[in-house]
Amino acid sequence: QVQLVESGGGLVQAGGSLRLSCAASGRTFTTYAMAWFRQAPGKEREFVAAISRSGLTLYYADSVKGRFTISRDNAKNTVYLQMNTLKPEDTAVYYCAAKVQGITITRAYDYWGQGTQVTVSH
Repeated sequence: QVQLVESGGGLVQAGGSLRLSCAASGRTFTTYAMAWFRQAPGKEREFVAAISRSGLTLYYADSVKGRFTISRDNAKNTVYLQMNTLKPEDTAVYYCAAKVQGITITRAYDYWGQGTQVTVSH
């Protein structure tokens, strides 16, 4: 079992940056591959980025490639999402997720956080 708590969301102008954090507690953090997903109003939850347990394997959605960076600090039990050059279409609730076995870009993750709101204004 692991508990995930996201932070760092907020309101930012288009072109700006935010860094999201997801703190994990419970079972050993290095047991999990980690990912970020987002859900905009009226839309399905979609994959944003994922990172393997070692941090050596990364995946990104095409819509964020080159603008967002996922990373993890296993000593701090935390995964980050650095978001640069934000666009209004990035507005969504961002969720952190953990997966015990393997890594995937689908929603097949075992644990989810409560989410943090990111709003990008024009």
